[in-house]
Amino acid sequence: MALVKVEQVSKQYQQDSVVVEALDAVDLSVESGEFMSLVGPSGSGKTTLLNIIGGLDVPTRGKVWIREQEIGRLPKSQLSRLRLREIGFVFQEYNLIPVLSAVENVEYVMLLQGVPDKERRERAESILGEVGLEEYVHRRPAQLSGGQQQRVAVARAIASQPAIVLADEPTANLDSRTGAALLDLMRDLNERHKTTFIFSTHDPMVMERARRIVTLRDGKIVDDHTQTGARK
Repeated sequence: MALVKVEQVSKQYQQDSVVVEALDAVDLSVESGEFMSLVGPSGSGKTTLLNIIGGLDVPTRGKVWIREQEIGRLPKSQLSRLRLREIGFVFQEYNLIPVLSAVENVEYVMLLQGVPDKERRERAESILGEVGLEEYVHRRPAQLSGGQQQRVAVARAIASQPAIVLADEPTANLDSRTGAALLDLMRDLNERHKTTFIFSTHDPMVMERARRIVTLRDGKIVDDHTQTGARK
């Protein structure tokens, strides 16, 4: 079975007296190791779909499976454990804990997972080295540039060894050079660790590097194709 399976998922929101259909009977299957982008204009439903896959939002109708578990049937405690073990999140606002250093931010999810102290610190320092921040491990977020903070966020997302990393507009607050370097880093991590990456994005640089592009419009998938010539 696919790593992620979305079946006939719809999502409605109430705005004043108007019902907005953010997603309309979406079907999607994602295999392990994919590097893919959800694209489309604002309001197309891509971020909503990403949040539903991550269990951060609940569909009005339809079902979602992660590793053969239908997440809509899980109690909140089990859903939290699944997110903790299986899913890493990268947000455009970084969402780092300001009072913690870079290495402590990366360690945080592993702390919640119960990873022993020594292993946790070694793994956090190693992954920060992979993202080029070995000299900044003890700096707090306010002492880092935007690009460095996003690298910490990526390191945090993958240090817990999740099956999937969900990245919502990860380059939105970065200049083009920093954004390109970060994307190349994530592509490299995907290839070396076989971690599945799913992006929600408007950024052409992300689309160039994605191996699969799923296009949404008005809450529906209107195109789904693999790029044989994805930029490396």
